[in-house]
Amino acid sequence: MTDKVLLNVLAGKTAEIPPIWLMRQAGRYLPEYRAIRAEAGSFVDLCLNPEMAAEVTLQPIRRFGMDGAILFSDILIVPYGLGQPLRFVEGKGPVLEPVTDRAALKSLDINGLSERVGNVYETVSRVRAALPSETTLIGFSGSPWTVITYMVEGGSSKDYAATKRWAYSDPEGFQELIDIVVEGTIIYLLGQAKAGAEVLKLFDSWAGVLSSRLFRMAVLEPTKKIVSAVKAQYPDLPIIGFPRAAGAHYLDYIEETGVDAVAVDTAMPLRWAVENIQTRMPIQGNLDPIALLAGGPGLEAEVESILSTAASKPFIFNLGHGILPTTPIEHVEQLVRQVRAKR
Repeated sequence: MTDKVLLNVLAGKTAEIPPIWLMRQAGRYLPEYRAIRAEAGSFVDLCLNPEMAAEVTLQPIRRFGMDGAILFSDILIVPYGLGQPLRFVEGKGPVLEPVTDRAALKSLDINGLSERVGNVYETVSRVRAALPSETTLIGFSGSPWTVITYMVEGGSSKDYAATKRWAYSDPEGFQELIDIVVEGTIIYLLGQAKAGAEVLKLFDSWAGVLSSRLFRMAVLEPTKKIVSAVKAQYPDLPIIGFPRAAGAHYLDYIEETGVDAVAVDTAMPLRWAVENIQTRMPIQGNLDPIALLAGGPGLEAEVESILSTAASKPFIFNLGHGILPTTPIEHVEQLVRQVRAKR
């Protein structure tokens, strides 16, 4: 047991009051974040500025006292580290120069990744040194499938058609891309662990759009390789997986990848997760971000339902996806008060 309740839960302990942190807890809903964002230049510049990124990471810890501080960065830092041009356009999101075939793989440079993303490691070190002793530092990366969708589509997509078409029509070439991203992700996560991250999280936001065969190829096998490589050097470092909207594939994920815990999305019935997953490992989730946006009695009812369903076993309170930019701060305060109230 440590004084870090989040680490205790990830080690399989049940907390009297479950730990809480929120995906995207550092972001646009906070005025202190918006002030720094206005000074930073581009979003990529903000992610790669250790002083600013550390400050943004710490802001929700100071304001709400969250049990976990998640590194402020972006899942597309790995393709950036591989040399793929990346920019963020207001109102559109990320824009990348698409990688669409085997020939384009030659433009990706795994050897330069550590140098290009090195500032992120400095951010991790700064945050770890500044955190309260009871707060756990969470590092992260996007999972290969989700990251690859952006790399191939050139940004966000509704149907991931170009990415899936490549996977179906040229599986060998697509596997080469997966292997490059897996290697880059391993380097990136090991760098975060060395710099002081106490937990790592893999975000596979678009895991739920794949057939069973492609899920194995693009989610299960890459995740297993990443977890195995990290655990080979840091065997006691907990890893949380988030195969969002994967449904019944969650069972394959927890059985085969080697993760220590999983985050569950809002659409997953929490009772099913308790009965089928939480008996094997801690779970994290799964409040609807819209309920947090709404606040009031509706939020209170949702939080109570989640706590009464899952908090009697190892459980981390979180959202089912990221906090929305228009979320009122007082609703986050309401949430934290309710989760931490004696039951």
